[in-house]
Amino acid sequence: MAKILPFKAWRYNEELSKSIDSLTSPLFDVISQKQRDALYQNQYNSIHLSVPLKGEEPNDSRKTIDKWKKDGIIEQDKLPGIYVYYQYFSLPGNTKEFVRKGFVSFIQATDWGQPDSDILRHENTMPHSVNDRVEVLRATEINVSPTHGLYFDEDFSLEHYMDESIKNPIYETEDYQGVRDVLSVIHDHEIIKKFIAKLADKKVILADGHHRLESSIVYRKEQLTKNVGSDSSDAYNYHMMYLTNGASDDLRILPTHRLINGIEDFDKERFLEKLETYFIIKQLENPYDVTEIIQGKKWAFGLLFGEQAYKVRLKPEALDQLSWDFPDVIKELDLTVMHYFIIEKGLNIAGKDQRRSKNISFERNFANCLSKTIKGEAQFAIITQDIDMQTVKDVCYSGHTLPQKSTYFYPKVICGYLFGSIKNDEFELPINPGF
Repeated sequence: MAKILPFKAWRYNEELSKSIDSLTSPLFDVISQKQRDALYQNQYNSIHLSVPLKGEEPNDSRKTIDKWKKDGIIEQDKLPGIYVYYQYFSLPGNTKEFVRKGFVSFIQATDWGQPDSDILRHENTMPHSVNDRVEVLRATEINVSPTHGLYFDEDFSLEHYMDESIKNPIYETEDYQGVRDVLSVIHDHEIIKKFIAKLADKKVILADGHHRLESSIVYRKEQLTKNVGSDSSDAYNYHMMYLTNGASDDLRILPTHRLINGIEDFDKERFLEKLETYFIIKQLENPYDVTEIIQGKKWAFGLLFGEQAYKVRLKPEALDQLSWDFPDVIKELDLTVMHYFIIEKGLNIAGKDQRRSKNISFERNFANCLSKTIKGEAQFAIITQDIDMQTVKDVCYSGHTLPQKSTYFYPKVICGYLFGSIKNDEFELPINPGF
């Protein structure tokens, strides 16, 4: 089962840490070009490690990290620790302040393609993104941001220790999402052993960071091939992960909508005629009502064509026509229905081609979907519903995956609080602590 370890994080030096909010950045897959351009102006912002400037090679990131270490811009903590990370946030239309509680540690990057893997993925990856991440990891030998994994503990037995630790924060900032991020560290040997023991009999579901974790898996395989006879204690076997309790009520999964563009000779009326074979279609008076109208209705989606909006809901008998070779737990998913009947049947983009299709992009924000269709920046948008945690678990334990970009675990973690080295001389401890 999952093997986690404390680690000695690299962090910004004491002086720079006083303005840590100016050094953090969004993850590589959610940052906008406008955010990039602004953050690149700060020579020490973490964006320089996570998303190198256009035209830069991975080795440029290596030079940057080496220079930062040499110049003392970042310094390695002397003691290994479990880094407690809380995110305080609110959601539109809800006055409650949520808090997602978790901790950052190293975890063994076992291959999720194997039946005995400790980590289960819930969605597929896109090859070009994995390749980009592998190249950066090879060059830098450092994890610049944690992925997000879920363990399940109905007893909430670790939260007490995290609550105590977070009373003495290392960092506390408000990020680009409006989320309050707080970081602390646990060094106590006996408490760290409790964390390790709690995860030792559990599998972890990867919530976010599939491309980054897969890059660690690929890198580990490469190193195992090069270093025949090496064992699981070597640094390249590990990966930095933010672990949160999937049993918590404060875990939030938001929907990810689809934007469609670049379809040659696209005709809305002809497209809707195709869909009528499978769906009950109703035009709506107000496009802003879409999310409310489809909420809670199985196999229901919104279609936005500028200011024209439609609700489409699959006819129950049409499901029998879904010919993809999946078990029922996958076939009956809203997103499987969408990708098969709307994108494959309606747009003639075969399922096998959808992961690489340049006609499909992803957008979490409903208002952005509406704006882009009104401005003509997208031919239309497909509005989806959120997925519950039980569905994610059911799919993972079935051995299958959700369609790509099925979930948006909110909020995203930020980059810049911690960096985790997978160089042996920076990973190993001077004495064996018995972990």
